[in-house]
Amino acid sequence: MGKVIIGGGQGFWGDSNDAAIHMVRHSDIGYMACDYLAELTMSILARQKMKNPQAGYARDFLGMMKECGKEAYEKGIRVLTNAGGMNIEGLVEALAAQASAQGLAGMKIGYVTGDEISDRIPQLLKEGVTFENMDDAGDFREIQDKVFNANVYFGHEPTLDCLRQGADMVITGRSTDSALFLAPCMHELGWAPDDWDNLARGIMAGHLLECGGQGAGGNYDYGWRDVPGMDELGFPIAEVSEDNFIITKAPDCGGIICEQSCKEQFLYEVHDPANYLTPDVNVDISQATLTQVGENRVRVGNIRGRCRPDMLKLSLGYHAGYKVAGMLSFAWPDAYEKAQYAADIIMKKMKRRNLAAEEVRIDYIGVNALHLGVAETDPEKLKDLNEVVLRIAIRTLTKEEAYKLVPEIAPLQLNGPPGASFFGGRAKVQEALGLWPCLIPRDAVKLESHIMEVV
Repeated sequence: MGKVIIGGGQGFWGDSNDAAIHMVRHSDIGYMACDYLAELTMSILARQKMKNPQAGYARDFLGMMKECGKEAYEKGIRVLTNAGGMNIEGLVEALAAQASAQGLAGMKIGYVTGDEISDRIPQLLKEGVTFENMDDAGDFREIQDKVFNANVYFGHEPTLDCLRQGADMVITGRSTDSALFLAPCMHELGWAPDDWDNLARGIMAGHLLECGGQGAGGNYDYGWRDVPGMDELGFPIAEVSEDNFIITKAPDCGGIICEQSCKEQFLYEVHDPANYLTPDVNVDISQATLTQVGENRVRVGNIRGRCRPDMLKLSLGYHAGYKVAGMLSFAWPDAYEKAQYAADIIMKKMKRRNLAAEEVRIDYIGVNALHLGVAETDPEKLKDLNEVVLRIAIRTLTKEEAYKLVPEIAPLQLNGPPGASFFGGRAKVQEALGLWPCLIPRDAVKLESHIMEVV
């Protein structure tokens, strides 16, 4: 029976490289897939590229490959990543130069282009695509001129094409996280593009790996105190065969692979377990089984799949005005009451200044910043809090309006209720990035795969 072994090397842009490097050096993986992207990440990278045409990709990946890319190549470990972000060619060129300096002539770097479709928006509107917001009401044409990136979530196909052309490394833009893991499964196990059960199995193997340490005891809600060696946390590895797969991790590292840790990651971001939609397949995990079969080894089975959707998700980033946020901490006694009083002072001052804010948000860190309207607000319990941090943030259409809030925060150290402490420096006005998620027809996207050989 065939088997492919894939490691999850990153969970997000900014994740630690330690587990990936350890995996390359101490495990028997044949592939390592590294996920860096999210909706906001794409918008940030787009803004970086607008300021500097050489930027726009996750530079962390370049550093990781400098550390372990040569060893991965020499061991035959093929590395796949969506770290290309908004500048796939830029990352490929930087990787090729780095590999050449390391003496890796002949290494093949595959890359995928075509997920960024900003220039196609006018034509798609003419063709009847409405760009209807999946989360909120609103007319897309009102923000059309403010859009600075439009990236399609795509599936395994172009990445698989690169592997079939002999790529040792594959760089993409907004490939879905799990598709990076599905492509090696299809390449090694020969799955057909309409083998929905197997495609679903590959997607869920990827799903359990795509968040890095979160699948191996990090952010573990059930028993985080019992996770061994969290200071050297390993990332999960999938051993995928025809009828099931096993989640494990590299030897000699921290973390835990157990039924509960896998269950938590298994259901992460899955709204309907019977209909988990991806570009590759509609996944049904409602009857899935997770079974401990050894130390740090969990077998996953009974995953089913149905035909993939006709539409693809498109995430657009747009200029949504400006934002500014400031914080004041208040000490016992009556910390919460004093923070509320300070917020009331600021709101009255904003009104007198005729500040036109599109949004105002007031949080009390230590009370309701995380749990919002369902937070415990019993006055008897709140009156003895040691400290509360007032955070007030606004979004405006212009910088001028946003600046009106800036001078009103720091003075409350001396001009408001007692026990206040100002920290973090004077509040800064920043551009506010808006996200517009929608669906577009699959045939509106033209993806291309390429190969560059290192010289």
